[in-house]
Amino acid sequence: MPPFTEETAKQKIQMAEDAWNSKDPERVSKAYTIDSEWRNRNLFLNGREEIVQFLTSKWQKEQQYKLKKEYWAHSGNRIAVRFEYEYHDDKGQWWRAYGNENWEFDENGLMRKRYASINDLAIEEKDRKLR
Repeated sequence: MPPFTEETAKQKIQMAEDAWNSKDPERVSKAYTIDSEWRNRNLFLNGREEIVQFLTSKWQKEQQYKLKKEYWAHSGNRIAVRFEYEYHDDKGQWWRAYGNENWEFDENGLMRKRYASINDLAIEEKDRKLR
């Protein structure tokens, strides 16, 4: 729960990584407020229902998805995260995505804002780092 210490911020990050790696949109959505605001690349989402729809579509396209999140900074009810993830598309092309997220939490520890900036890099399967 906010305000976060470095230790509790890192715990929150690990819980998020574990949830996303489950590739279960319903599980992931429960970490967000009912009216959570997201910016994910060029998309703007509002609320759990849109989050579930987005993640369902994402993981249908991004096969063998594997994510790693790292602590960057925190202050009060906010956490900044660096991440990378790998996946392949339906044509077999592997990708590594790099990005940063800024998170803001409500008093109950649910994320009310998530702003993600993400860049993709085509890679060969032999160059994968996350398994």
